[in-house]
Amino acid sequence: MTELAFQRAAETALDAIETSIEGAIDAAILDVDIERQGNVITLSFEDDSKIIVNSHSAAQEIWVAARAGGFHFREDAGRWIDGRSGDELFAALSRRVSEQSGCAVVLSA
Repeated sequence: MTELAFQRAAETALDAIETSIEGAIDAAILDVDIERQGNVITLSFEDDSKIIVNSHSAAQEIWVAARAGGFHFREDAGRWIDGRSGDELFAALSRRVSEQSGCAVVLSA
């Protein structure tokens, strides 16, 4: 994938994550502070834990850092897949947000 193609795909994924989180906040399903600075999204939870999602151009991956650990996702046929577990980005992020917020959250692209 070219650098430009990666940047576009990653930006689309980050936009979808931000929109999905904001939708959960607006629906009163989730109580979290969300901040986006460029290619980094930071979710801050009531217990002072954080989830950080960012695109990493050199590796052409989207990285997620959560209490449960670090996860790296590569684009594969329009989906972002964790290289170790095979999990899809939005499913994995839904699990991590649910764990850290204490409420069931389903995020989608």
